[in-house]
Order: sequence, then C-alpha cells, then structure tokens
Amino acid sequence: MKRLIIHGDPGVRNGAVIERDGDEKVLFGVTRNGDWHGPERVQLWCVMGDREEYEDYEKRNYIPHWLDVETVDAEDVTVVTESETSLSFD
Repeated sequence: MKRLIIHGDPGVRNGAVIERDGDEKVLFGVTRNGDWHGPERVQLWCVMGDREEYEDYEKRNYIPHWLDVETVDAEDVTVVTESETSLSFD
C-alpha cells in the first residue's frame, strides 16, 4: 500500500483502477484538496494498493503516516476504470 498524490484531476474516484509501474492498482481512498485555497491545481491524495490489500485498508491494518509516498501529474496517470460502485472484489 502507498500514498499517491496526483497533481491535477484525471477523473478518478474511490475504487478507481489505474496502471502504475506496469501493474494495475486500486485507489482505496481519494481525498480532494485545493479547491478553494492552496496550489494552482487540485491535488488528489489517494491510498493505492493491490486488490488483495483492500481488507487491510478496510480494517485500518496500516499506519497512514508510514506509507511510502509517490507523486505524479494527472497527465501521467493511466486510468483503467474511473471508479467502482462497490469495492468488494469477490
């Protein structure tokens, strides 16, 4: 699991699937920052991980402050699906 900060808005929401480093990753949580005050472009602060890590995310079996952080521009994000209505991956 990692924290992904996206500079700009590629149109993703909770449950979106993106391609990162050749692998498909799920955005478990997406927080939008900077609409009113802050940087010129909005920032999306996301928790990104594999589908298998969703249970750990759901049960908060991680420490958010210890996640590795990656930053990327919205133009460099490859969106597979914009969002999922349900994050259950059965």
